[in-house]
Amino acid sequence: MWNEPSDVDLRPLPSLYATDSTPVAEKLIHEHFFLGGSDWYAAEYCPRRRLFFGFVILNGDRANAEWGYFGLDELRAVAILGMHVDRDLHWTARPARDVEAIASCLHPRPAHMVIPDNGYHERAASPDTRIRDPTRE
Repeated sequence: MWNEPSDVDLRPLPSLYATDSTPVAEKLIHEHFFLGGSDWYAAEYCPRRRLFFGFVILNGDRANAEWGYFGLDELRAVAILGMHVDRDLHWTARPARDVEAIASCLHPRPAHMVIPDNGYHERAASPDTRIRDPTRE
C-alpha cells in the first residue's frame, strides 16, 4: 500500500458503531483510499481489528456501491500489475453528502416515481411498499 496511514493518522476516526445514530449523508469521511476506478471512504475504524466502516465504490460501479466494512490489511494486500491501493494525502474530513462520488449514490429516485409491478401492487421509490386496492379504481 502506498502512503499507508499510521496509528496517529487513524486516531481521529470514531470507533466502529460510534456514528450509528448519524444519518449516512452526515457521516464524516475521514480517509479516502483509491486504486484505478475503485474508492474506499472511511468513516469509522477499529484499531484492534484494523477494520474500517465506510462507503465503497468498486471499479466505478456506483449502482452497486454500498456502506460496509473493509480491512486495512485487505487494502494493503491489493496489488494489480504492480499497482497498489493509495491513500489520498490531500483528503480533508467532510460529510458524505459533500463527497461527490458518495452523494451521487445516495440520492434515491424522487418519491413521485413509481415502478408498476403487476397491476395490483406498486413499488414506490421509497422503502415502504403500498398495495393498491383494485376495487377502488
